Amino acid sequence: MADLKERIARRCAKEFEDGDFINLGIGLPTQVADYVAEDIMVTFHSENGFAGIDAVVEDEKDLDVDIINSGGFYVTALERVKYFDTAESFGLVRGKHVKATVLGAMQVAENGDLANWIVPGKKVAGMGGAMDLCAGCPQVIITMLHTQKGAPKIMKECTLPLTAERCVSKIITEMGVMEVREDGIWVTELHPDYTKEEIQAATACELHFDPNMKAMEEE
Repeated sequence: MADLKERIARRCAKEFEDGDFINLGIGLPTQVADYVAEDIMVTFHSENGFAGIDAVVEDEKDLDVDIINSGGFYVTALERVKYFDTAESFGLVRGKHVKATVLGAMQVAENGDLANWIVPGKKVAGMGGAMDLCAGCPQVIITMLHTQKGAPKIMKECTLPLTAERCVSKIITEMGVMEVREDGIWVTELHPDYTKEEIQAATACELHFDPNMKAMEEE
């Protein structure tokens, strides 16, 4: 699965422009920072209190035990990094100073509803900052595998408890890129590994295919 998650993270990194201030959620979204083009400056926000996340630490010589992202992983930081307390961090989110948040999901409904915080009956560490991020960020981008053990994650309606209603603007999976519009979910990019029939079969609501749909790029 690692190669598929890398595919998703690489494609998501193409969403950003020079000067963007972007929040990265836990899990797959944290990988996005590894693939941003070198010729643009994007600042990544972590709700536990800093702006200027770089890559996840892979070499122990780069490890600083005081620099941990919101998912609990050690990361490196850019020279321009700024640290602040949680109140200021969420003030930036609630004040709509963060252009977009990249989140994972358990389910996304065709109207943009998001469920990503709990499966009833299972223990969770807590809700985290997802509700604030969905309410405070102008764009909510979901990065996830298209299915979970073969079960669709893009639904007609979410069956799990909602994190937020009608908040998702874009979904990026290993199969393609989809926009949530007023009339449903539109596929704007389809990965060459899949057909229209295959992405539809892996989805539990009707997909619309944009007339200008193009091939999803990995690089």
